[in-house]
Amino acid sequence: METVRDTDAMIKQMSPRLEPGCYIFKQARNEADLVQSLPLAVAMFREAEGISMIVPSASDAPMAMRQITLQVPSALDGVGLTAAVSDALATAGIPCNIVAAFAHDHVFVPVAQAEAALDALKDRAKAAA
Repeated sequence: METVRDTDAMIKQMSPRLEPGCYIFKQARNEADLVQSLPLAVAMFREAEGISMIVPSASDAPMAMRQITLQVPSALDGVGLTAAVSDALATAGIPCNIVAAFAHDHVFVPVAQAEAALDALKDRAKAAA
């Protein structure tokens, strides 16, 4: 699949998909927590304060999130996709956390707002067409 770098093309082709399951962002507080959580993590980042992870959770967990995958194979040096996504969700009053991975970008939104977030992103992609 060819990497998309053009701003308008990335937005038009983002094809957001709501993934199954729920997640929470957590920080490993000690080695035992890290050993238990890291194998389950879908993402991790080492910060000065410790290792942060995104791990599966129950839908009723505090700050539970759903994952929306932007299916466009966006370039890591592409400009504008993150801004378009965060703007569309901010306009809808939906908080988001965006994680850029090698092949795709992933947007984590509160469980209760996941469907509205998906609709806002689909609308943004259509508006770019």
